[in-house]
Parts: sequence; C-alpha cells; structure tokens
Amino acid sequence: MLASTTETDFAAWMGAVQARVEAALARALPGAQHAPARLHRAMRYAVLEGGKRVRPLLVFAAGELAGAPQARLDAAAAAVELIHAYSLVHDDLPCMDDDVLRRGKPTVHVEFDEATAMLTGDALQALAFQLLAERWPKGDAALQLEMVRSLALAAGSRGMAGGQAIDLESTGKALTQPELEFMHVRKTGALISAAVKLGALCAGPCPAALEEYGHRVGLAFQVVDDVLDAEASTATLGKTAGKDSKQGKPTYVSAMGAARARAFAEELRAAAHAALADFGDRALRLRQLADFAVLRKF
Repeated sequence: MLASTTETDFAAWMGAVQARVEAALARALPGAQHAPARLHRAMRYAVLEGGKRVRPLLVFAAGELAGAPQARLDAAAAAVELIHAYSLVHDDLPCMDDDVLRRGKPTVHVEFDEATAMLTGDALQALAFQLLAERWPKGDAALQLEMVRSLALAAGSRGMAGGQAIDLESTGKALTQPELEFMHVRKTGALISAAVKLGALCAGPCPAALEEYGHRVGLAFQVVDDVLDAEASTATLGKTAGKDSKQGKPTYVSAMGAARARAFAEELRAAAHAALADFGDRALRLRQLADFAVLRKF
C-alpha cells in the first residue's frame, strides 16, 4: 500500500510539474500571430504538447531539494527544454539522423521544410539563453552567469553538439564501452546533468553530490534509450524504433547485449541513489526520477 501511495504521489508531482513547465514554455515561445509567423508556428510545434519533460523534472527536483523559488525554476526548466527541443529538431534533419517521426507526430522538417527546421532549432537555442538572461531576480548575477555558462558547456562542442559529432563519425563502427560512454556523456548526459545543476543553482551553489547524481542518471537514460530502441515499438516510443541498428550506429545493446545493458543501467541507478545518501528525504524526487529513467518503457 505504501509503495502504491508513493507511486501515485510521484505521478501527481510529475503531472503538476509537466503542466507548469508547459505553461511556462507556452508563455516564453513567440505567438504564431507575430511575424515571422511560419517560424513561430514551427517553434511552438517543436516544443509544445509532447515529450516526457525529463530535464525540466530534474530541474524542479533539484531545485526543490535546494529550496529554490519556483519562478526561477520555471525559467531554468524552460531553458533546458528549449535546448533539448532544438537538438531534436536538428537531429531529425536529413543531414543528421533523417527521421520522419518525433513525439508521435511528423518531424519539423516534414511538417514544414528543412530550412524552417534549421531556423527553428537556431531560434529555440537563442531563446533558451534569453530566458536565463532576462528572467532572473536582481542581485543574483553570479549564479545567473554560472547557469548560462553551465548550459552553454552542456550544449556545445564539449557537450551535446560534440557528442552528436562523435555519433555521426562512429556510424558503422564498433565502439568499446569506454568509447560509448565518452560519446554519450556528451550527447545525452551533458544536458541531463546540466538540468540537475541548474535546478540547484536556482538556490545557490550546486553540491558536488548532485553533479555526480546528474552524471549517473544522464548516462543511465541513454543506456535505457538504446535498449528501448532495440526492443520497443514505434507506437510506444513515439519515434522510429530500431533506427540505430538500421543506420549502423554503435549502441550499448550492440556493444554488450540487451541484458548486460539493462544490468549496467541498474548499476548506474544504484550509483545515482548512493550520490544522494546525505540528502535524506529531501532527495525523494531525484531518487524517483532515477528510477523512472531506468525502469521506463518509453
């Protein structure tokens, strides 16, 4: 009964945060009535009404642990999600992964066109940093700068963009587990780690233990993504299933098999929990999100 109650409480918390972030994103994105209308429609199409909002959930969980004001968390969560959405728009382009389905609907370049999709990603990235620059109470300039720096590092050549470059270069190659980790710590893990850090920075300096947690969860999320890509259906995932193997991309499943990959994700989940040991009950939501990242089916 206690486990069921806890799961229900977590689901309610997730739903409340997701709704709050959706509202914050809807406010932040330019309205389609403003010129250039087609670009603004594409931006809203790419971001709203879709996705698990894992990164914003991590922002709020870390921020609530640190005692951050929710208004600050709104801006940080929206900024991280905009960076994530831009990366998906660009990843789906024909020059990248060439996919036609994302979050259960046509990808942006299919619904609009390739040029609009490129500009959509560019504009979403710029808007993310605009939010961090504008929506911040006076007197916290040092924390604001650290948030901008952290998000820029996570999105750039030493983070997400660099990981994607390595991914493209590795197509058709067999990578070792350390090589896969080097790639995915950047491609997927960097932005997830940044989400945790930004949530904490909304209240003050980020404890090293939270950064360790973010690193472990970010890697675990990618490991499970690889397993789901191999085992789940397109309808379940909301994106093309089996795409990685068809394109000859190295994954944790191709490197170690599905069973070992799931076991590795469990090891990472345990390490994430261990990193939170000193925070006690304040880390409940972060623990639950680590569980969600590893145990999810989509």
